[in-house]
Formats: sequence, C-alpha cells, structure tokens
Amino acid sequence: MLIREISDPRLKQIFITDVSVDRELAYADVYVSAVEGAARSGEILKGLKHASRFLRHELAARVELRAIPQLRFHWDPTPEKADHIEQLLAQISNQKS
Repeated sequence: MLIREISDPRLKQIFITDVSVDRELAYADVYVSAVEGAARSGEILKGLKHASRFLRHELAARVELRAIPQLRFHWDPTPEKADHIEQLLAQISNQKS
C-alpha cells in the first residue's frame, strides 16, 4: 500500500522494519526506516502520520479483524546501526591485513 497507493513524495524509498500490535488490537507500532537514513526521519514520520487515516481505512477493507488498531509510527535506527557496525568490522579487517 505504501508503495502503490500513497503518492506523498515524503514516503518514497522507505521500508517497514517491524510491526507490533498490542493484545487488545488498540495500537500497532510500526517501525520504519529509509534508504537515506535518519536525515529524512522527521519528514517521513510526518508523512506517515498524515496518511494514517487512509492506511487504517484501507487496512479495514483488506484485513478481517474485529478492530483495526491505531497506527503509531516510529523511526527504526537499526539499519543505520548495522551499516555502521559493518563499516567498523571492515576497518578492523583491513587493519589486520
């Protein structure tokens, strides 16, 4: 849905890294990241918040649940941290050679 149905330019090149839903189906915490990293995190989260009503409406039409949770979007720094760790490991490997 994010890729095909939302035309907001703020939401280009993003990906969902995790989703957790509470037991009562009241809230879904959606963790996102982007190709460019955290530089656009504020812009992306603002765009997702703006699109959340549309997303909930579309989810309600496509998913059979007794309740559609409120969507809460969070920035996930994990991909950036993993990239940083890989760079550090590459440096260590180069120093040993």
